This record gives sequence, C-alpha cells and structure tokens, in this order.
Amino acid sequence: MGQNSNKQFPALPHMRNAASRREFLERAGVGFGSLALQFMLAQEAEADAVRSGTKNLNPLAPKPPMFATKAKSVIFLFMYGGPSQVDTFDPKPELTKYDGKTLKTALANVGEVKTFGGGNNAPLMRSPFKFQKYGKSGIEVSELFPNLATCVDDMCFLRSVYGDSNNHAPALFEMNTGSILQGYPSVGSWITYGLGTVNQDLPAYVVMTDHRGGPIGGAPNWSSGFMPATYQGTVFRPEGTPILDLSPGKTVTAEEQRTSLDLLNKLNQEHALSHPGDTNLEARIAAYELAYRMQAHAPEVVDIKGETEETRGLYGLDNERTEKFGRKCLLARRLVERGVRFVQVYSGGGHGDDTWDAHGNIVGNHGKHAGDTDKPIAGLLKDLKRRGLLENTLVVWGGEFGRMPITQGGAGRDHNPGVQTVWMAGGGVKGGTVIGSSDEVGYKAGEDPYHLRDLHATILHAMGLNHERLTYLYNGRFQRLTGTAGTVIKNAFS
Repeated sequence: MGQNSNKQFPALPHMRNAASRREFLERAGVGFGSLALQFMLAQEAEADAVRSGTKNLNPLAPKPPMFATKAKSVIFLFMYGGPSQVDTFDPKPELTKYDGKTLKTALANVGEVKTFGGGNNAPLMRSPFKFQKYGKSGIEVSELFPNLATCVDDMCFLRSVYGDSNNHAPALFEMNTGSILQGYPSVGSWITYGLGTVNQDLPAYVVMTDHRGGPIGGAPNWSSGFMPATYQGTVFRPEGTPILDLSPGKTVTAEEQRTSLDLLNKLNQEHALSHPGDTNLEARIAAYELAYRMQAHAPEVVDIKGETEETRGLYGLDNERTEKFGRKCLLARRLVERGVRFVQVYSGGGHGDDTWDAHGNIVGNHGKHAGDTDKPIAGLLKDLKRRGLLENTLVVWGGEFGRMPITQGGAGRDHNPGVQTVWMAGGGVKGGTVIGSSDEVGYKAGEDPYHLRDLHATILHAMGLNHERLTYLYNGRFQRLTGTAGTVIKNAFS
C-alpha cells in the first residue's frame, strides 16, 4: 500500500497483506493456471486502484468513444403506436393506382397476409394525404408535416427498416432494447454504459412519457436489463417536480442529509475495498450521490422562465395543441445542452387513438398526433441547429412498427412490422438523403432492407461505439445490443 491510500482510508485488517498477496500470486507463475491467476491479479490490481484513488467508482464517469465522432448525445422521438410510412414519409403512387384492389393484384408473390383484420381479402387503400417535394433535396413529405417538411435537407430517411413482431409490447421492446423479450438493456443504457455522461448532476438517461400515459410494457422499455440499475432511464416530468420522491422530508436539513450521505459513502467505500469489481455496489454509491446533486439541479432544467417568447413560440408553447409535446422537446434540448447523454420523448400514451395506433381512422388519428408534434419537432431541429448543437446531437424519429397499405375497417390501417420509415438528423448524419425503399405499395422492405439491429448498430456508430466491441458479460456470455448480427448503415453519414 502506498502512502496516499493510508491517508485516504485507514488500513483495515483484511487489507494489510494486500501487497504480499499480490507478490505471492505473481511469483506463483503458471502453477495456479493462467486464467485463474490473471483473474486474481486483476482483483488485486483493482483493489489497489480503489485504495489509491486512481479508480473512479462512479460507473457514469465520462469515457472516451471508441473512435472519433461528432455525436455526443441522442434525442429519440418515439411515436408510440406505429405511424404509417405510406401516409408520412414514404409516398406510393402505385398505392393510388391499385386503390381498392387486393394486395395480390399489386404484388403477385405476396403470400399469406397476416393482420388483425382483413388479411388477403382486404383492399389496398391509397393515402388520403397529399405529398409534396421540399428543400434542395426535393424529398417528398406528407401534408401532415408542413413544418417538419422545411427541415428535410437536415434529415436522412431510412425507408426500409423492419422488425420481427406484429404486437405492440414485443415490438416496443425490440425497438428499445433489440429483443422482443423483456429483461434486456435499452439503447440508452448501452450508450451510457459505453460512454458515461458529461453532467454528473443530472441523470445520464432521461425518459419523458406522454401525458396520456406510458407505452405498453412500461419501464422495461427504458430498463438497464441485466446491467446495473445506474444505466436505466430516469422518468422526467416536464413540469413541477421533475423526479418524484427526489427530495428528503421537510424535517431533514441539508446538513443532516449531507452528513448521513458522507457516512454511508465512507462505509460503502470501505466495503468496496474487499469487493473489487462489484458493479452493483459501485452503482449504489453513485446513485446516492447523484440523487443528492439532482435535488438542486433537476428543478432548474424544467424551469423555462429564461427562454425567450420567440423560442417558446418556435416549439409551439403558445398553442394549447402543441404545448405539451413542445415543452418536452424544449426540455430535451435543455438536457443535451447540459451534457445529458440520452433523452427519449414519447408521443402517444395509453391505448387506442391516444397513440399512433390508427386501426379505425387514419385521417383522424394521424391528423391529431402529427398536429401535436409537427411544429415542436421542427422547432427542436431548428433550435438545435442555430445553437450549434445539432452537429453533436443525433435526433432519431420512429415507432415500434409501420402500418399496412391495406385498409382495416374501411378507413384505418393495421400493424406492419414488415417496413417502417425512420429518420435521423444531426450527429454527423448526411441530410437531404433517402436510404432504402419499401416495395411498390409499402407492404415490405424492398431495396436495401435494414433490420432494427442495423438501426441500433448505426446509432451506436454515430456515438463512436462499435456495436461488436461494446459488450457486457452476463450468464457466461458477452452480450451485445445487436445480438450476433447488425450492420452499420454507413451511407447515412457525411
């Protein structure tokens, strides 16, 4: 033990012979077996690092990316319920041509059509929305998004993304965690695990759900799964107290709270010396300290009094219809501005028409939700850009799946995991581009199909993380967000 460690922590009985144990192990050579020896030496080295103060016990301490990159933060705009690609960002003239005909008329080798209503006999339904070209790139956008359409030159549209599930909960899990099953870490968890966070006074990973409720499946959508809880998303409320149960009781003074935390931290640190590599303990220590710091800093984030009227108007805060989603988008900007690593914002909550799940009426459903979000999202992109934040913030827009080109009940559309449109902006993404395509009527991914694993690999790549090297050892296997597959969509970047 060095002198510095003696000053920081008193020598405990089980620590006094640490150096001699290590010397013994090093001299033992191959007699212990190389793997066992390496593991034991690593434990001793880690304990030494904790004692000397060279190891940071905070699992969210900033870490360098694996390679140079522009993106530092992610804002994921999640349109819960499943927005229709053929009514938003993927125009289909052939769908108009075959309106009222069966899917087999347009696609001879379509096979069996599996839906909740209609199947093979349901007629194709043209989009009731008009499309128009915008920007220098001339990309077509539905009339549902007149404000967002003005930003197309900053956006990259992926028109051939597909997943594996036709049901909301597993599809949500797959988009958020890479698996249709519960219990896996979300994208935000992988990013905070790989990079930590710049701001140590706010959560690294923030989630803002819709005012009408959360998504089906709930918290597992932003869970850290088999990783320590430190990496899970923290639910933020856009007004009032941002995090419930954050502050201590009214009878507890700040001095009393700080004294209790100092004692708890000292005991935890001493315990950590005899349990090197205990990530759960490290996470617990960091969580106590973060909660204490957030008491002062979290309320400041949701206090938007200092924002100008012009900025408020840019996000639609001056309109009752757009105010709620606009406030969340503005807070997303304020969070990444303060160094928060990953922010997810949900549009749609609960069930049915309170989400983008347009089974009954595509016009009414998508008209409502697009109207709620169009101006706030456009405002977010423009505000990030003018502040110089867009180049280092990756913005992602998408849902859990797309929708069918055939009609359900005459005016709605059913779920379609076979293809959806996802767009990205900022963070080194090449704006004004369209990548991949769906088939003639928007039923399945066509040219250059990309699975959700490829989307996840691409998001990690934008953040300077190699999806094949970003692993976590669990159940004897090095787990990855992308499983055993995944390809970076490299032509999405400048």
